Amino acid sequence: MRKASWLNLVSVALGLVFLYLPIVVLVIYSFNASRLVGVWGGWSTRWYVALADDQAMLDSAWISLRIAALSATAATVLGTLGAIALVRGGRFRSRMLFSGMVYAPLVMPEVITGLSLLLLFVALDIDRGFWTIAIAHTTLTMCFVAVVVQARLLDFDTALEEAAMDLGCPPVWTFLTVTLPLIAPAIVAGWMLAFTLSLDDLVIASFTTGPGATTLPIRIYSEVRLGVKPEVNAVCTIMIALVALTVIAASLAMKRGRVGSGE
Repeated sequence: MRKASWLNLVSVALGLVFLYLPIVVLVIYSFNASRLVGVWGGWSTRWYVALADDQAMLDSAWISLRIAALSATAATVLGTLGAIALVRGGRFRSRMLFSGMVYAPLVMPEVITGLSLLLLFVALDIDRGFWTIAIAHTTLTMCFVAVVVQARLLDFDTALEEAAMDLGCPPVWTFLTVTLPLIAPAIVAGWMLAFTLSLDDLVIASFTTGPGATTLPIRIYSEVRLGVKPEVNAVCTIMIALVALTVIAASLAMKRGRVGSGE
């Protein structure tokens, strides 16, 4: 095994510092006692206490979590079905058109996607709010789930399905008992990716939002334009902690599943 050179180690270290140093600074300054964001005034949890009284920020965070969970679930179902159709459907008519429609949001600028969805909702006379943001985020994230699940299906050993059906298992039951458990890690990864993208989105949500449906990114952006409030650092730190705990729990669950299956 070839040892890593000092140049490679320094490059990796600089890359990690570039990626994670701003997050570390944000977390540290969320415990800043000073009201001025750029001035350190000692350690304190006063802004977490203030955040508990900031009902508008908490409501926006709750709306973002609900939209992210709903849109990620819908995108996972649709994206998985789309990936199965592309991998197992053969050369059906309009396959190229279907594939392009599935993967279009990957390369489409978010401004164009958001504007097109806004025009669609206006043409259909749909009141914009919680559900329009959820539909928009489902449209955005479905393609990412399809890519992840399709990559897993391309490497899938179909002999396992054939063996199950040779033993008398119906196709639907074969999919539920053989195929689905084996591609479950890819489905979970797709759901987590969709959840993160929905939670992070600002552009599309700003086009499709309405009264009473202000997401957390929109709330933070509107307040940052008037000056960064210390509560913003606190809520961002809480979100980072939640995402980190979710990733750790998913990694442990996948590792336990591999150990249990004997891999």
